[in-house]
This record gives sequence, structure tokens and C-alpha cells, in this order.
Amino acid sequence: MDTLLLSRIQFGANISFHILFPTITIALGWVLLFFKVRFAMTGDRKWMDAYMFWVKVFALSFAMGVVSGITMSFQFGTNWPGFMETVGNVAGPLLAYEIMTAFFLEAVFLGIMLFGASRVKSWVHTLATFLVAFGTTMSTFWIIVLNSWMHTPQGYELIDGVVHATDWFAIIFNPSMPYRFVHMMLASGLTVAFLIAGVSALRMLWGDRGEDVKAALRVGIIAGAGLIPLQILAGDFHGLNTLEYQPAKVAAMEGNWDTGPNIPLVLFAIPDEDARENRYEIAIPNLASLILTHKAEGVVPGLNDFVSEAGEVLHPRVAPVFFAFRIMVGTGVAMLALSWLGLALLRKYGAGNMPKLPLYAFCAMSFSGWIATLAGWYTTEIGRQPWLVQGVLSTKDAVSDVPAGMVLGTLIGYLIVYAILIFAYIGVITYLARKATTGEAYSVRNYPRGREANVSAIQLGE
Repeated sequence: MDTLLLSRIQFGANISFHILFPTITIALGWVLLFFKVRFAMTGDRKWMDAYMFWVKVFALSFAMGVVSGITMSFQFGTNWPGFMETVGNVAGPLLAYEIMTAFFLEAVFLGIMLFGASRVKSWVHTLATFLVAFGTTMSTFWIIVLNSWMHTPQGYELIDGVVHATDWFAIIFNPSMPYRFVHMMLASGLTVAFLIAGVSALRMLWGDRGEDVKAALRVGIIAGAGLIPLQILAGDFHGLNTLEYQPAKVAAMEGNWDTGPNIPLVLFAIPDEDARENRYEIAIPNLASLILTHKAEGVVPGLNDFVSEAGEVLHPRVAPVFFAFRIMVGTGVAMLALSWLGLALLRKYGAGNMPKLPLYAFCAMSFSGWIATLAGWYTTEIGRQPWLVQGVLSTKDAVSDVPAGMVLGTLIGYLIVYAILIFAYIGVITYLARKATTGEAYSVRNYPRGREANVSAIQLGE
């Protein structure tokens, strides 16, 4: 292995670990706000009970995201100095905007949100929850802006090989940004919906039939059932945008080698890049053309169009993109089936009498959002290769000259630490669920009722 490949694997491992936690906190902040508003409107203690449990998961996820994000940012200097040297005039300000508009909000109000329920007025605590949720969304916005610009760069000029901004509006609202932002927000919503449904189902299987557990289960199932069709629609629009600006990526996603009309949708195959064909292909005639162009006779680009006359391959490695895309779609289909089944069972039995088998299924799908998010991220980021910034900076031109052995050593260290942390994270959530089931997670006494309810009587469990 060389430094380039090892550096790509290391950055991929770092961001794969990091992205897991913002994917939870982005949407969970808004769910917590919903719980808090529902309590303020109804005075029903179940909503505050739900808030008290899930705010701990938020705090844990937030801390893990911050720590892993710091580690990841170091690699811009250690592994990828060419990135900031070439596009730092765009990337630097965008990352600074994230700090100014998101981190400051989160830093100021997170403490009130986590520890102020019994110390400040109810409306102040609700406002703090809103501002933290808004801060996580703004953080997402600026990161997606930068990532989207790397895929569809606009509003810049090259002077002596260095990118200079000429139009910040074009940079921020580049062609793929709206689609990626919506896609990511919906992905976070689905991740949280299935996490809430899965953990709530686990608590019910352990015998916890509290009103807060049933309410959280209903929220998770209904949110999942409502968001997954929107995600499918957003994914379709995103795919059309990708077809326009990154056709090589679409060709790899579809496993399509030759440009032409009436292209089948390949359900399964093993792409063979040496032979430039698919082996063991199972496909549905015309369906890829129909999905991508909305016409059965629509023309879909092929991978063979992205090979130079000298034989240089100018498209991404096909197998990782091809399989990651199918994992993402397959997970989405499973989410659709389970959430809609859960919705039907809610209507028939109610949350408190849900049959055990679907509860086990929701437990198994607790972290399905992570699988779909990672698969989608691999699809879009590996699919951008060989470019780091599309048409501007290649990946090989940005990598450092650090010895491969040093990169390999740090990579092994990262993987060991991340494996320990991910098991610890899931273990802590399981522990919180078990503790809540035994009634030890928090204690509540004498909730005030009504729209002006003050939560000064709430005591967070230690």
C-alpha cells in the first residue's frame, strides 16, 4: 500500500466514525424540542419523561461528535496539505462560518439544555433547546455547502493554481447543495426515528410499559413512516442532479458500461473492471433509463466513456460505488416496509399492545440509519474519484508525502480506538435503556400542568 491509498482509508475511517454522531444530534435536537413543546402545551408528564431520557443520548452523541470531529480536522494538515493550499480560500471561510453560526450557539446554550431544566424558567429551557437544535442544523448546512462545492464547484477562479472566490452566493448555493442538504436532513431524521423506535421497543420488551416509552415509540414509528417516502423522492431529485454534473458516478452506481437507451436496472452483479463487464447480472429491462431520465428510451451514460485514448481510467472504482449504493437503497426499502408495518400495527393494537415480533424487528433496525448514511456517503465520496474537488484538484495532488508506514501505524491506532468507542457508545445507550426500565434513570415529582408549566420540580437522575 502507498501513502495515497492509506491516507484515503484513514480519512474515510475517521469521517465514517465522526458522521455517525452528528447524524443523530441533527434531528434528535428537534425531536427534543417537540417533546418539550408537547409538555408545555399539555402538561402531560410523559413528554418530559421522554425528554429526560433522550437528552442524555443527545449529550453522549454530541460529545462523541465533537471529539471525533477535532481528530478528523487534523488530517487536513497532516495527510492532505494540498487541499488547503489549493482551495483554502473557499474551504477556510466556510468552516469559519460554521464555527461562528453553529458552535457558538451550541456552546452557549447546551449547558442550559442539559442541566437547566430545574434551574431556569420553562420557556428559557425550551428556547435553549431550540437554539441548540438550530445550531446543529446550521453546522450541517455549512458542512454540506463545502462538501457540495467540492462536487459541483462554482463561483471561483484559478490564479497560479490556487482557487480564489469570485461569487460567494454561487459558492454557497452551488448546483448540488440543496439536494445534498435535504437528503442529509432527512437521513438524520430517519436515523433518529429508527433509533427512538428501536430503543423504545427494547424497553417494552424488557417490560417497561410507561407512557413515555409508548409515546416515544409512536413518535419514532410515525416519523419513520412519514420521512422515508420524502427521502425516496429527495433521492430521485439528487440522482437527477448527479446525472447532470457527475455522470461517471451515476454510471458506476448503475454498473452501466456502455452509453445508450433502454438501460436495465441492475439488481445484482459483480462488476469486472478488467473485462469491462458485469458478471452474474440480474437486471430489470429499461428500468434504469426510466428512473434516471423518466423515459424508458432515455440515454444513460456508460463507464467506457470515461477512459482516455491513452487508456487512463477517469471514473471511480466501480465495485465500491455499485455495492454501497445498493446497500443504501436496500436499507431504505427495509425502513419503508418496517415503518409502514409498524404504522398499521399502531392503528390496530396501539403502542402498548404491539406484538413482540415487530418490536424485535425495530430493535434490530435501531442503527439502520447509520448503515444507510455510511453507504450513501461511500457512494457519493468514492464516486467523486479521482477528484478531491471535481475538475479542480485531484486526490493524488493533495496528499502529503508522509511515509506510508507512519500513516499505517496511525490508521491501526484509530481503528482500535474507534472500535472500542463504538461498542462503548452502544453499550451506554443500552445501559440507559435498562436503567430507565428499572425506574432509576430519572425521578419526577409533581409536574405543574398547563401551557405555562414550569419544570422546576424535575430532577435529573444521576
